[in-house]
Amino acid sequence: MPISDENVILRAEDICMVFPGTKALDQVTYKVYQGAVNVIIGENGAGKSTLMKIISGVQSPTEGQIYLKGERVHITGPRSAAQHGIGMVHQELNLSENLTVAENLFLGREQQKGVLPIDERHQNTIAKQTMARLKQDIAPNEMVANLKVGQKQLVEIAKSLIADVDILILDEPTSALSKKEVQILFEVINDLTRQGVSIVYISHRLEELMEIGQYITILRDGKFQSEAMVKDIDVAWIVREMLGSEPVTNFLSADRSFGEVVLQASHINLVNEAEVTLVDDVSFSLRAGEIVGIYGLMGAGRTELFECLLGKVSFSGEFTLDKQTVNTKMSTSERIKMGLGLVPEDRKQSGIFPISSVSNNLSMSSLWKRLKGLAINEVTEKEAITKTINELSIKVSSPQVEIQALSGGNQQKVVIGRALLTEPKVLLLDEPTRGIDIGAKGDVFEMMVKLSEQGIGILFSTSDLKEIMAVSDRILVMSNGKLTADLMRDEAHESQLVHASAQGF
Repeated sequence: MPISDENVILRAEDICMVFPGTKALDQVTYKVYQGAVNVIIGENGAGKSTLMKIISGVQSPTEGQIYLKGERVHITGPRSAAQHGIGMVHQELNLSENLTVAENLFLGREQQKGVLPIDERHQNTIAKQTMARLKQDIAPNEMVANLKVGQKQLVEIAKSLIADVDILILDEPTSALSKKEVQILFEVINDLTRQGVSIVYISHRLEELMEIGQYITILRDGKFQSEAMVKDIDVAWIVREMLGSEPVTNFLSADRSFGEVVLQASHINLVNEAEVTLVDDVSFSLRAGEIVGIYGLMGAGRTELFECLLGKVSFSGEFTLDKQTVNTKMSTSERIKMGLGLVPEDRKQSGIFPISSVSNNLSMSSLWKRLKGLAINEVTEKEAITKTINELSIKVSSPQVEIQALSGGNQQKVVIGRALLTEPKVLLLDEPTRGIDIGAKGDVFEMMVKLSEQGIGILFSTSDLKEIMAVSDRILVMSNGKLTADLMRDEAHESQLVHASAQGF
């Protein structure tokens, strides 16, 4: 049933956004309804965040127009968006921990009185009133570093409210919140809509969207898919609209076989400093030569689970690697020597050394294997590097070329190659295809299958349903830190995985 445009406050019309090699948004028309919670949802890469960045002035569209209250507007940046009454709270908090709540709220727009540089009394008064509006009794002079994660999230919202927003965009606002903090946030959102503020709410958590949303818009593959009132639909409808019926490519042969259990994790728990449980009693196994995919959405706990296994964080529980117990006090380097390899999620931040050569990036984790006395055996090191470049088909004219000169796909192959040079028994791949093109994704999948056929157990995580179905022998689903499904690939359906990823809220 068509929805009336009578109370539309913002209309983004025929928005296109082209990046090199990809079209993130393709003729998308999106409407925000006044005084309501406007939910926007779609798979990873559907274009949600790109569209919101355009509306909030972070990016300029390649094509398209934005109409606000019926009039065409030109939003040239975040400050311009704020002048038009549009604010956005990004998933990554943007607060200065060493400043007070009031100082954060007025950062870059400090209030002055006479010759005084800053009118702190006035700022504190406004800050107190704004936090009270959000049902928070937080002192304006409280240091942000002392606040809990949920309180920091509300301080971020307060920053937008001080700018007197008409439209507030919330990107995955509950990903780091406890259940109690989520309910407080929902109360705040309902109060804001009663005051006439229009909320745009991005989330993957389906039950959460059904509880808080009034209007829902679904994007798929960079295109507008559908729009409805939440009261008229159910979770099954959302899943159908999100997934469509495109066939899934299968990179696995029918005659796959596996060895003995090479990794056994039992009752893994991780609680952060804010007392939020990030990994909640997770147990699973992985066999030699098996590819196990972990599907989950933002905040599901996939990366945190990998950090537990690699010893980057303190956790409770235990796991064995090739039948040897891994002591929780073992360092990351000790675990690597035992046979654990990791390809991190953020390649640019924690996967490569951009101004260093391909050769150095490949060998740095396995130099201990090529020690001859107190020096590195350069002959065996060179042989290992050449062999890895050839086996992984890394396109580079010379191993001495800086890695930053390579394409994203070839950079990822280098990161995988570095892990392989440690001769792992288990390889952890955290979002291995993030930021690389479609052709390179296929190369990575084929490489994963080839490595598994050599007897390496592979555990990889992704929030992309097509990927998890394409290259997993078995699929685990995580939601809110919990393991909510453990399915053989042949028995799994995409709708099952989406439902399991929304459990536990």
